[in-house]
Amino acid sequence: MKFRAVHENFNITDLERSIAFYGEALGLKEVRRKGPEDGSFILVYLANESSDFEVELTWLRDHPQAYDLGEDEFHLAFKTDDYEAAHAHHEKMGCICFENPTMGIYFIEDPDGYWIEIIPENH
Repeated sequence: MKFRAVHENFNITDLERSIAFYGEALGLKEVRRKGPEDGSFILVYLANESSDFEVELTWLRDHPQAYDLGEDEFHLAFKTDDYEAAHAHHEKMGCICFENPTMGIYFIEDPDGYWIEIIPENH
């Protein structure tokens, strides 16, 4: 029996703001969208050509308040082939929330407070 990771879900408060953030910060684009006719929720799947892994954004109509993310002890991780350029881009965006130069990594924070680790390709 084999398993393959396919997506990670983040519940978000502003769908368009989150789609824009993930597009600018990580080059992810919407690949599909699902939801019921009553508009009570929308699922948007984001991906890029580097991987078949997707980020699933879930927007719930009846949950306009911020989500309680606990102590931020979970995160996604992305490798980049140009760590310095990625760092400069994220610094310009103002979304770097934690750096660990000793380990050679840093984290960015999305509009809802989710952390994403950025790792050099050769790490």
